[in-house]
Amino acid sequence: MGQRGEPRRVQAYDGELGAAVARAQEGDEAAFAVAYRLVQPGLLGYLRGLVGDDAEDVASDAWLEIARDLGRFRGDGAGFRGWTATIARHRALDHLRRRRVRPRQAALEQDLDLPAPHDTHDQALESLSTEVALALVRGLPRDQAEAVLLRVVVGLDGPAAARVLGKRPGAVRTAAYRGLKRLARQLGADGVTDEAPRTLGEST
Repeated sequence: MGQRGEPRRVQAYDGELGAAVARAQEGDEAAFAVAYRLVQPGLLGYLRGLVGDDAEDVASDAWLEIARDLGRFRGDGAGFRGWTATIARHRALDHLRRRRVRPRQAALEQDLDLPAPHDTHDQALESLSTEVALALVRGLPRDQAEAVLLRVVVGLDGPAAARVLGKRPGAVRTAAYRGLKRLARQLGADGVTDEAPRTLGEST
């Protein structure tokens, strides 16, 4: 992370990722290593936002399950990122339950269609790879934190992030927008206000 346009670059690797996954499913261990290299940074950032310093351990558990069930996966590179994020989320929630840490109750969501917050996204999350920024993300309401992490760190689009979270795309877009706006304020991004965009209610 740390540079503008990161999700687009993540998505640009999807062709290479899809090909690597297909070869890995045929038993090519080197191809599995390529898939791991492409997916792990975003997956680890997502987990850091959920479980903090325990992210490496949870990621290891997730990858054991990913490797075990790889033959069951059907889809392309983008689908693989969503699939691995779903597995990682389940392992993270299991980890939190074992530690008897109750996730924050999600804030009341409204299923609004919001325009993509590109400017807020760029300004607020250039430094998301830093521990300070991830700590700020962990301080968001849980629905906002997960939406931001999935959209920005893992690089999923709205529908894919919604599938991981088991929510409607509009609810995830709303949560991501609110989380990004709050992060922008906390990180001191210029030009970000508390006002909703004039196009509020329009679909993306």
